[in-house]
Amino acid sequence: MNTSPPLVFGNVVLIPTSLENARNPKSKKYPKADMMAFDARTGRKLWSFHTIPRKGEFGEDTWENGSNIYTGHTGAWAPFTVDEQLGYVYIPVEGATGDQYGGQRPGNNLFSSSIVCLDIKTGKRIWHYQLTHHDIWDYDMPTAPILADINVNGRPIKAVVQLTKQSFAFVFDRVTGQPVWPIEERPVPQSDAPGEKTSPTQPFPTKPPAVDRQGLTENDLIDWTPQIKQMALDAIKGYRIGPMFTPPSVVDPAKGAKGTFTFPGSGGIDWEGGTFDPETGMLYVGSATRTDTAVYGLQNPKPGETDIQMVGTGSVGPTIQRLPVVKPPWTRITAINLNTGDIAWQVPNGPTPDWVKNHPLLKGVTIPQTGSVGRAPLLMVTKTLLFAGSGYETDPPAFRAYDKKTGALIWEVQTSPGPPTGVPMTYMYKGKQYVVVAVEGNAATRTATQLVAFAIPDPPKTAAPPAE
Repeated sequence: MNTSPPLVFGNVVLIPTSLENARNPKSKKYPKADMMAFDARTGRKLWSFHTIPRKGEFGEDTWENGSNIYTGHTGAWAPFTVDEQLGYVYIPVEGATGDQYGGQRPGNNLFSSSIVCLDIKTGKRIWHYQLTHHDIWDYDMPTAPILADINVNGRPIKAVVQLTKQSFAFVFDRVTGQPVWPIEERPVPQSDAPGEKTSPTQPFPTKPPAVDRQGLTENDLIDWTPQIKQMALDAIKGYRIGPMFTPPSVVDPAKGAKGTFTFPGSGGIDWEGGTFDPETGMLYVGSATRTDTAVYGLQNPKPGETDIQMVGTGSVGPTIQRLPVVKPPWTRITAINLNTGDIAWQVPNGPTPDWVKNHPLLKGVTIPQTGSVGRAPLLMVTKTLLFAGSGYETDPPAFRAYDKKTGALIWEVQTSPGPPTGVPMTYMYKGKQYVVVAVEGNAATRTATQLVAFAIPDPPKTAAPPAE
């Protein structure tokens, strides 16, 4: 199965490999998603890279008890990125078999949930960095690595940025793999699930800061009125909450245990990703404070279901009469100065939806701008503007332009028949610049998906002066 197109460089075709969802695999023995490259003219296989090391290969020791022999997945469902001058390809590798339970694969599990740099002509590993050790949160990388030439403290750096579901932007020297700013291994909560052995630490970049919420406490719950705050507290009863990397927990109805309410869940930053402005060194990132697919629980499998000790029970997070239980903004756009590693500005993506403003529980209550509810925005930067869309899930669909220097809203229009669903692009035709975006169709009205182009209208023509 492929979710991203092949990458072509010269006569090398690199094929992404992605296997079916690993939340509840039927067995710990699963196919391996090796990276493979082929000759574009002959179809001959040029090389393959083992994302799960074989016997005697680098990284084998990160798979305890010989678990590298039978474990699978670790493909790449997000697109690859290539540096044409270096001849290096940057691959965001997904997690190993078992999205929420890894008791059958003890160890840090290289190269799962890692960014891996390969020589595209030979497949030789140049460098790698694992961004989640022993991943049991489905924190594989959802976006293509972003190449960025930056200047840090007067030193020019050819960088590569990997955005993650944890709402981080990891920044590396793309030649050497050295972090541009230090990455710290910090202690994280440990699993109490039977047979699970989590990593004692996880990597945290010191710069840039996270662009969205990480971890969950009672202070993160909506509290616009005492009634709403109490409803929010009631809604999370039975869920384990805590800092980021709090592991999935065992579901036990007899004890009222419902699993771990995980933040971020499946994003954070998702496939919509971000965009880089090479003229200013600014990175623009869309993120979402999402409540769906954020409850990660575990339970014993049914007889014959799998040979893995526990299976996942991922489900939709709690809400209050459709309202998210966590404080807004629910979607954000963040501008990061990659020359300094600092956040330049951050704004909610879009206004507060009418169904939120007019909610019966909020009558007479003034609430802050929430941004849209749902997926992160799809971003594209031009000479002066940043374009973004919203409405992918619950809000009126819209397409917007922001001032890229300040985040101020410049223009917006509702899209029809549905929301923007692809990354925008821009082109020139006869001296006029157009911005085009894919807009989702509507099955109910039998309206097809469309490509919609926007442009600044021509100024009105002035009337010719009267003849004398």
